[in-house]
Amino acid sequence: MSIEMDQPKITVTNNTDQMQYELTLGQDTVGWATYRLRQGVMAVTHTEVAPQVGGQGLGGQLVAAILRDAREQGLRVLPYCPFVRDYIAKRPEHLDLVPTQRRAQFDLPAAADAEDEKLA
Repeated sequence: MSIEMDQPKITVTNNTDQMQYELTLGQDTVGWATYRLRQGVMAVTHTEVAPQVGGQGLGGQLVAAILRDAREQGLRVLPYCPFVRDYIAKRPEHLDLVPTQRRAQFDLPAAADAEDEKLA
């Protein structure tokens, strides 16, 4: 016998007044990421997930939503937050969001692959 339970809905919203993305689980805000925006560049400065929900992959979902939103808006990303930097380093499909000339500053490769290198 198995019992299925409803999982709380996970949402990520951009609170532009506070300059932060907020991760909610059901009705509770359990994570956030702060950023600065200037001239088409989003500098992500800090991410945090509440300890009681840590280890469930919510931080990764938060960062994925931020990067997806940045791409949709045509923004470049500067990953000052180490968690965001590590997320991008492990997923080279997001590397193109970081300006080529700034990647060394974040210890990121100049190009994700040969195709990206041709475009740089």
